[in-house]
Amino acid sequence: MHYSLPLALALGLLLVACQSAPSDTSTSAEAMADATPGAAYQLVWSDEFDGEHLDTTKWNYNVGGHGWGNNELQFYTDARPENARLAGGTLRITAIHEPWEGKEFTSARLTTKGKADWTYGRFEIRAKLPSGVGTWPAIWLLYTDKEYGNQGWPDNGEIDIMEEVGYDPDVIHSTIHDKAFNHSIGTQVGDTLRIPTARSAFHVYRTDWTPDSIISYIDDQRYFAFGNTGEGWEEWPFDHDHHLLLNVAVGGNWGGQQGVDTTAFPTAMEVDYVRVYQQK
Repeated sequence: MHYSLPLALALGLLLVACQSAPSDTSTSAEAMADATPGAAYQLVWSDEFDGEHLDTTKWNYNVGGHGWGNNELQFYTDARPENARLAGGTLRITAIHEPWEGKEFTSARLTTKGKADWTYGRFEIRAKLPSGVGTWPAIWLLYTDKEYGNQGWPDNGEIDIMEEVGYDPDVIHSTIHDKAFNHSIGTQVGDTLRIPTARSAFHVYRTDWTPDSIISYIDDQRYFAFGNTGEGWEEWPFDHDHHLLLNVAVGGNWGGQQGVDTTAFPTAMEVDYVRVYQQK
């Protein structure tokens, strides 16, 4: 979710990354891809979004309108049902075109930080995405512990389970960010899969994170794999706690590349469930 690029440039940087990364990166991930589906996992945390109110023993609200490092246009509100509410067994995160605290849009950004943080696991989220040019929904993991380097981003790691931008609808991205592999030095690593019904139907977005690899799936179809090269924290900081985030951004460095269609709002990402498993 942090400092993403336009699609064409991102794809170009992905090619650079694939050419420059050590050859055992993909090899390790491919090997783990065969082993992961057969691993024994148990459910350790979940939210089915039943009931009438968001469970604040599980979720925090990130609040503010400072652009969130990406020049985003929305103000993320605090416990405002217009932006985040439960309805019919789903969580609805709604971006609205309205003036709020000096911003032109409101939305919500939910995080489990400090309430549920994990090192490794299978992260499975069933969701339906919003529509509209200028939308930027994301389901992702961000470092909780500040173990390495600059004590922040990108040195301590980010795992994007699902991102999509409204001007390129139904193209789903999964990406990792760390000191060695990020767009600012031309080495961002990720991949995409087109899901024609991403905005009209629910799909299961999943990432399996182990000590050896990070592998992403949509409806059990694997489309991105990144392996632990064993070359140090610069390439693999993914050995300490991360937390989960769900949000719908508006505009920004990537989401706003082709402007914002204000007539598309309000628009929502609906989340049926979030389930986290760990190996037994």
